[in-house]
Amino acid sequence: MENNTTPFNFNLTLFVNIGDYRYPVFLLCFLLYGFIISANLVIILVISRERTLHQPMYIFISCLSINSLYGSAGFFPRLLKDLLSDTHLISRSACFAQIYIIYTYASYELTILGVMAYDRYVAVCQPLHYHSKMTFKTVSTLTAFAWIYPAFSTGTCLYLSVRLPLCGNEIPKVFCANWNIVKLSCVATFVNNVVGMLMTVAVAFLPLLYVLYTYLRILLVCRKGSSEFRAKVLQSCLPHVVTFVIYSITGFCDIALSRYDLEELNPFVAVILSLEFVVIPPVLNPLVYGLKLPDIRRHIYRMLSWSKTITEK
Repeated sequence: MENNTTPFNFNLTLFVNIGDYRYPVFLLCFLLYGFIISANLVIILVISRERTLHQPMYIFISCLSINSLYGSAGFFPRLLKDLLSDTHLISRSACFAQIYIIYTYASYELTILGVMAYDRYVAVCQPLHYHSKMTFKTVSTLTAFAWIYPAFSTGTCLYLSVRLPLCGNEIPKVFCANWNIVKLSCVATFVNNVVGMLMTVAVAFLPLLYVLYTYLRILLVCRKGSSEFRAKVLQSCLPHVVTFVIYSITGFCDIALSRYDLEELNPFVAVILSLEFVVIPPVLNPLVYGLKLPDIRRHIYRMLSWSKTITEK
């Protein structure tokens, strides 16, 4: 009979298999974290300082950058500490806090991308009504919804997991994950599974379907437009499409990996695969929007040249 306990600590076992890889991984993760902070702060500062960028699309882009900083802060400091430590125990409260931050980060990314899809849909398909529909009040409401809805959904799932009696404390990952804790339960987890599935559909698949629907409508409009019109739409929508595709792929990989025993893989490969959805979007988002959108790119170059001039003086 299994021992029904409530462990005070969880053991992140995937670190054990890293061995001599820990120092290269630490250096890589440290550099990535530094880049994520710097690049996303630049995007936020440029959009907040330039009044010409105080438009719905750019406000939502700054929300993506804020979310990248939020998710990274809940993940990287703990990861860097564990990479240099010989023990990889994390307290129960810290583990559930990390789960909440990482899962809300993932959900925020999807809801913000969904809101951005609505903005692009109105801009392309209903251009004459854009300014009457995308008012300050509407943008504020959509932004609040994008933050509040996932926070409530994730909190509900986490509450059910916190109440479970557990028969172990080993999590085969480099960060805490809800599904791995649910698998440690000593009792049936039917309610957790059903609620988790419903919340996944509500937070992940509904935004996914909505984004696909809006871009199908945009494509239908583009077919009837001129080549110049299509070029403008492509320039406006391509960064969002790239961001959406990247996040969907990394999110799907994480879901698939959660059902697979990572300890059977090469340790370095296992760590890279388990980190991609919390690393790749925060790294690529500022690059995609900063380099592809001419308005943001122009202001970044201006800010960098101004900083260079000040330094030389």
